[in-house]
Amino acid sequence: MSFEITGKLVVKYNTVQRSESFKTREFVIEKSDDINGRVITNYIKFQSVQDRTSIIDRHNEGEMVKVYFNIKGTRWEKDGKVNYITNLDAWRMESMMQAQPGADNQPNYNTSQEAPSGAGAVDSGDDLPF
Repeated sequence: MSFEITGKLVVKYNTVQRSESFKTREFVIEKSDDINGRVITNYIKFQSVQDRTSIIDRHNEGEMVKVYFNIKGTRWEKDGKVNYITNLDAWRMESMMQAQPGADNQPNYNTSQEAPSGAGAVDSGDDLPF
């Protein structure tokens, strides 16, 4: 089952090579919710594994992001003691538009460096061949 959450990227850790064939990378997002007039802030740590460790590269700390993730749990036993470990495995991350008054807070899928139209950009017209 897949989940998603939106929050501010606050920490990006370096990739860690756990074994010859396995690597992980962790990051943290800040999520604040207003519950009956009281703001509750949570810090959620995610991990990404293998080729997904690079999903964090194009995002900057302080940026609003949407994280898509799975919840995975493992039973671990050592010296007769049993422990349970839960991981939030991130597999996708998107940048979110900065909220503006009246905006509907949809994700920003514009990956180019060009200014959006209406923000001083010159409209080059329709470049479609038909």
